[in-house]
Amino acid sequence: MPATAKRRRVGIAVVGLGGAVATTAAAGVEFLRRGSNRLDGLPLAHAAVPGLARYEDLVFEGWDLNGQSLAAACAEHRVLNDSQLAETAEALGAVRPRPGVASEAFCRRISGSNIRSVPGHRAAVAAIVDDLRDMRVAHGLDGIVMVNLASTERTPDAESAALRSMDAFERGLDADDPAIGPAMLYARAAIEAGVPYGNFTPSVAADAPALVELSRRRGVPVAGKDGKTGQTMMKTVIAPALRARALHVDGWFSTNILGNRDGEALRDRDSLASKLGTKGSVLDSILGYPVEDHIVDIRYYRPRGDDKEAWDNIDVTGFLGHRMQIKVNFLCKDSVLAAPLVLEIARLLDLAAQRGEGGPQEQLSIFFKAPMTVNGHAPEHAFHAQERMLTEWLGAGAAE
Repeated sequence: MPATAKRRRVGIAVVGLGGAVATTAAAGVEFLRRGSNRLDGLPLAHAAVPGLARYEDLVFEGWDLNGQSLAAACAEHRVLNDSQLAETAEALGAVRPRPGVASEAFCRRISGSNIRSVPGHRAAVAAIVDDLRDMRVAHGLDGIVMVNLASTERTPDAESAALRSMDAFERGLDADDPAIGPAMLYARAAIEAGVPYGNFTPSVAADAPALVELSRRRGVPVAGKDGKTGQTMMKTVIAPALRARALHVDGWFSTNILGNRDGEALRDRDSLASKLGTKGSVLDSILGYPVEDHIVDIRYYRPRGDDKEAWDNIDVTGFLGHRMQIKVNFLCKDSVLAAPLVLEIARLLDLAAQRGEGGPQEQLSIFFKAPMTVNGHAPEHAFHAQERMLTEWLGAGAAE
């Protein structure tokens, strides 16, 4: 970047600011500001793309049902080690979440006292829009992006009329339609405020047909859903290789154990169903045939905390009908994998806004289990194809 170029200050307005992923991301940015050169896990750390905000110029703001400071939340999540907690305590201690919009009907196992009291859907959207405008002014931001990192909500009835069109959604807001949950209210507010929106959760938000329509009309970039970090990332790498070698997948058993707040939320069967829907959708698309014995299991196991274990058993048939097995055991740190992707999603959505690109940002598919697509067609899930899509988009913009 030329010495005379103005650095772009970008806010990340996080829904779920006090969670493990958001606090880990905020801590990572603080370390980079302090001169750390550890760029591991950041896919675009070395990308020289005009307009792409620097990590050090990202500012964290947002909402959480728990009002504790980010330093206190970090200590509770125990993702960072003791020395990292001590080094970031002062900076993160100065950041507290704003009261959030919540609904027990959509997320039954997560509660808190830091709740924004509003008299209905329309008032909730207006309050969130006001917060976004205040964030921009308070921090002197050149741009702002909203990222949903809140706990997984139950999936609303797909037949709900309020979600089908923009006009129906607006009527639903006025009527406080119970099919409209907090994730959709935040997405609706972001689009109204002209703020790009990324959904790192499986919750229905900007992917609702009504909000896709609105994002296109308003020219606001949106992307999601459900961040692709560990097990599903490995699945989208391995499955294309099996297809290329004509090894038939007879069955694929995937299980996860985790003990963080995300796992706690998934103890609710309706929230779990939302998560399983996005994790289970990738395999048949990549292989080109249905895997009848594709089983995905997620269990909350408190002692594991944020150190998730993902285990896969893959049964395949090869030449002359001989059967073989592949076993993958990924002992990963959930938030350590997710936090860098949140930073990249925010930077890329801000870049898309600078380029004047509204509606679903399909080129960000590499970051999501259930990517949004431009024309509503089936998404591309193969990791290598998604990487090529993003690289070409970055290069096309840089060449203009």
